[in-house]
Amino acid sequence: MSTKQHKYNVFQRIGRAFKLNFMKLLRSPGGARKVSLGFAIGFGLEMLVISTASLIYILFVPIVRLSRGSLPASIIGNVIGKLTFLPVLLLPFARTLGKGIFPMRVTHGEHIAFSLQKLLHGDFHTLIGLLHGGLHALIGMTIFGLILGTISYFVVHYLYEKEITNRLKRRRQKREVKLNRIDNIV
Repeated sequence: MSTKQHKYNVFQRIGRAFKLNFMKLLRSPGGARKVSLGFAIGFGLEMLVISTASLIYILFVPIVRLSRGSLPASIIGNVIGKLTFLPVLLLPFARTLGKGIFPMRVTHGEHIAFSLQKLLHGDFHTLIGLLHGGLHALIGMTIFGLILGTISYFVVHYLYEKEITNRLKRRRQKREVKLNRIDNIV
């Protein structure tokens, strides 16, 4: 039994995963408001994963449940946020935005470039510097998460409603074709 397996490159895999998750999103039950709210929360919280060292996942389910969003849609939003690489791309801009909003300057000794070798030998000065810079990134990524979550809410709501109307239109056309066949037979 030989099945031909297609080998896809990285970009094709990402595109296929994006399309699959988007189709799952549009077929999620719960109504347009619930699905789009869940997606927006998942997508917005994905922006905070890097700057919180993945600790935001502790609050992920309670936030979705308290807001009465769709949990499957929020997971899909989170996965799509990962596939877009937006958190990684926005991180430098978030740090700049965070410094502009909260201009805290912390100096702990002299500023040294990060070195893994020094960290392994017990010199934590560079790690402390990264954590203080992480506060600026957290502030900026929170703002980006709110903005992108709000935008994605309206986009997904529109696309979900459009998909429902298209699905109903296809069902009506199928029924009409079946009725026409029956009328032609009789």
